Amino acid sequence: MADNFDSQIVQLGAYKVEKGKSSISGLSSGAFMTVQLHLAHSSSFCGAGVIAGGPYRCAESFRSASAVAEDAFELNALHLCMNPLVPRTAPNARHLAELAHQTALAGEIDAISNLAGHRVYVFTGSEDSVVYSSVVARTREFYRLLGVSADDILYDDSVPAGHSIITDNAEDSPLATNQPPYINNGGFIQSHSILRHIYGKLHAPSPRPGGRLLRFDQSEFFGNEARASMSKYGYAYVPQAVADGAEARVHIALHGCKQGYNYIDFTFGQSDFASQPPYGNRYITTTGYNSIADSNNIIVLYPQAEGTDDSLTQNPDGCWDWWGYSCADAERPDYYSRNAIQIKAIHGMLSRLGG
Repeated sequence: MADNFDSQIVQLGAYKVEKGKSSISGLSSGAFMTVQLHLAHSSSFCGAGVIAGGPYRCAESFRSASAVAEDAFELNALHLCMNPLVPRTAPNARHLAELAHQTALAGEIDAISNLAGHRVYVFTGSEDSVVYSSVVARTREFYRLLGVSADDILYDDSVPAGHSIITDNAEDSPLATNQPPYINNGGFIQSHSILRHIYGKLHAPSPRPGGRLLRFDQSEFFGNEARASMSKYGYAYVPQAVADGAEARVHIALHGCKQGYNYIDFTFGQSDFASQPPYGNRYITTTGYNSIADSNNIIVLYPQAEGTDDSLTQNPDGCWDWWGYSCADAERPDYYSRNAIQIKAIHGMLSRLGG
């Protein structure tokens, strides 16, 4: 592994973190969750990076898709929010922006006014056949409708990439690939582009990061509730200078579907260990976050979702919840709010770190 990995299981600790200067980014389901968490706790953040993700509460674009709310959200998620037949049937950004305002007025997320001045990176690969570019374009429109200035949004649809986070690692998939592990070689490190847009000028990445990659028990943050569909462990990269007491910022990096450290295929509802893919912790160790974080006193938090496929929770691909599978009451979803079990857990981790 490229970083100093601590094989022990530790409790997530507290550091000297600058308040209101945390940030978040994610790919695919991690990108949808990025938007949700960004809005739910906008007072904690200064920016976000969205790779192949749609706007807030996208799965509720067309409630009349089914008489049953849970079915309607799933249909929206699978079609309007990923593969709309034509661009004009992509999510309605204005409707979802109005929904965000209503959610804030109801006290379920932070004030929308906090978003002014935030820096947002939005990316869609022109060869992405999993989440279409017409969907991601609505994410840019959504943020602009909520008061983020055009100058603060970096929108990139110029790279012929498939559904992936991009690196310059020769062993990663060809750029236009649309299949696991969703890490493609495009000749640049996308995580660096995200952090530079959010934070401005940064020091060059460390060629040999000297911090520690910690494994911590994240179940304390969601109470071991099965409906959370979160793994036993999470990870955090802590630069040595930060461990020694230097002031830090926190960046939350959210993997996409099938990218958690313990992802396993499900076959007929059972874990298929014989077909386990060799993805492991690549999102944590090879996407470039740690090297640029190391030289800029940034803690990188890697929460982990995991697959579940049973009568309680259908999430076999280990996706973050952006359509309501983790809700205790499907008719009254809260997956997008500060009360959502995954959002509470991740923000709890951020608060523990000091952010």
